[in-house]
Amino acid sequence: MDLADGLLDHPYDVYRRLRDSAPVHRITGPDGTPAWLVTRYDDVRAALADPRLSLDKRHASAGTYKGFSLPPALDANLLTMDPPDHTRIRRLVGRAFTPRRTERLRTPIRRTADQLLDALGESGDTDLVAAYAAPLPITVICDLLGVPDRHRRDFREWTDTLVAPAPGTPPEAGRNAVVAMLGFFTRLLADKREEPGDDLLSDLIAVRDEGDRLSEDELMSLAFLILFAGYENTVQLIGNAVLALLRHPEQLAALRADPAQLPAAVEEFLRYEGPALLAIRRFPVEDITIGGVTVPAGETVWVSASAANRDPDRFPDPDRLDLARDTSGHLALGQGIHYCLGAPLARAETEIALAALLERFPRLDLGVAEDEVRWRPSLRARGLAALPVTYGKTPVAYGEKSF
Repeated sequence: MDLADGLLDHPYDVYRRLRDSAPVHRITGPDGTPAWLVTRYDDVRAALADPRLSLDKRHASAGTYKGFSLPPALDANLLTMDPPDHTRIRRLVGRAFTPRRTERLRTPIRRTADQLLDALGESGDTDLVAAYAAPLPITVICDLLGVPDRHRRDFREWTDTLVAPAPGTPPEAGRNAVVAMLGFFTRLLADKREEPGDDLLSDLIAVRDEGDRLSEDELMSLAFLILFAGYENTVQLIGNAVLALLRHPEQLAALRADPAQLPAAVEEFLRYEGPALLAIRRFPVEDITIGGVTVPAGETVWVSASAANRDPDRFPDPDRLDLARDTSGHLALGQGIHYCLGAPLARAETEIALAALLERFPRLDLGVAEDEVRWRPSLRARGLAALPVTYGKTPVAYGEKSF
């Protein structure tokens, strides 16, 4: 099976067929190399926490898929490491990336959301990704790290070029984006060392634990990962959540009637349409059996949290959006030692973004037919290329057609 066959346009139909036919499939990866795909909930959950499945590319056999080709200064991050390096770095980062810091961000997140909505006016039509879902998380994560305003648009462009390049984008565009980001982070770290601020990056430069501290490559790679993942995943999550609500007006009406359900609703959005079709690739350090299938050491293994989160053996009627569902155990943010470091921040941003949007605009509807909604051409990120909406302050009752 070619991994791209149908997966971009109809991922859950493809995953349903794969789950029904076998626990593990031999596939052709995004770059044409062979790989293994795991889709059933129990197998995915176990694989995500299995220490025999390494993230370190040094365990990859020749001719296997290895992911982004990043320079060492950007590649020494938590998504390419195993213990003990992973344990050491996560501990150091945890001393700066605290729940208290995330909680302090709630007020500025809401302020930013309100400012973006102010700019839309009282009614009209817009691309909600470009006007709201994208600028909110890039503002939040750049404020968190202490990135100057003038660099934020550049970073969005670099990230889009790497994750979901537009059709016809020349191959060198990705390499140019990496070079530009490397130069950006080099200058930013030098500035923070010379003039530290009240921001996460300054804290990461200063953090120590029993005499240990981050190396230069580790520090730069962490800054890249936090900016990249903190922006990219939250953009998808906010956009996907709004689209899910607009496609399920009864659920939207229920959430408007009881906004206290927003935290639980965010968990269902993560389960139903999470921000990634595939988890990061892994390499067995020894021959390993997954779902009764033996995968040789060094070959590429893809595990799909999106497929697992739609497994009917774990979540009954999984293709139905149900904001009252028990979502405990969903895998959208990982499992085990690689559970998403920024999960509390992603949840807070999405919850606040949705609350502000629904409070501001009682009337909100898709601006195009459902079959005209376009997804980004990326197997790395499950997100919208655009989300055209119409909006206004005139209330609309459930079942009434929006303007």
